[in-house]
Amino acid sequence: MHVILIGYRGTGKSAVGKRLAEKLQMPFYDTDELIEAATGRSIKEIVAENGWAYFREKERETVQGLAVLHRSVIATGGGVVMDEGNAAILKKHGVLIWLNADVNTIVERIQDDLNSDKRRPSFSQEDIMKETEDVLKKRIPVYSRLADYSIDTAKKNVDEIVDSICQFLRGTDRFGKKESACQEVP
Repeated sequence: MHVILIGYRGTGKSAVGKRLAEKLQMPFYDTDELIEAATGRSIKEIVAENGWAYFREKERETVQGLAVLHRSVIATGGGVVMDEGNAAILKKHGVLIWLNADVNTIVERIQDDLNSDKRRPSFSQEDIMKETEDVLKKRIPVYSRLADYSIDTAKKNVDEIVDSICQFLRGTDRFGKKESACQEVP
C-alpha cells in the first residue's frame, strides 16, 4: 500500500510527505514535482501554455504510473482527487491521508511560500482568500469522502503531523506491518 497525502495547497503535503517517507523508510514522490520534471516546466507554465485540461491529463498519467510502484509516500496535487479515475486508483492502491487547515492558515502559507507564485497558477481572477474559499467548498466534500484519516495541520509542526499519521498507520490493517509502520529517524 502507498501512503497518499491529499488536500489543498498550503496544507503541508510536500513537507510532511518527505518526513513521513523517512520515518516509513519508503520512497517519496510528489505528483506536481514529477509533472514538472517530465515536462521541464512549472505547473503555472503548463497551464498558461496548454490549459488545465492538458495539466490534468499529465496528472492522470502520473497517478497511473505511481499506482504500479511498490509501497511509497505520495504527495498529490490539490485537485488530483477531483478526477474520479484518479480518486479510484489512489483509493485502490493506498491509504489516503487528508491534510487540512482553515482558510486563513492556507492563504498565509501560500503567501509566505516564495515559490508558490512562480510555480502555481491561480484558479480564478478573484483575490486569493475568495478563490481559496470557493475552491475548498468544492473540494472538501471529496477530500472528506475519500480520506481514511484526516488531520488539521494549522497548529501543528511537521513532526507532530507525521507522528499522528504514524499512530494511525500502526492501527490500520490496510497498511500491512503495523508494528513497523514508522521508524525513528534522527
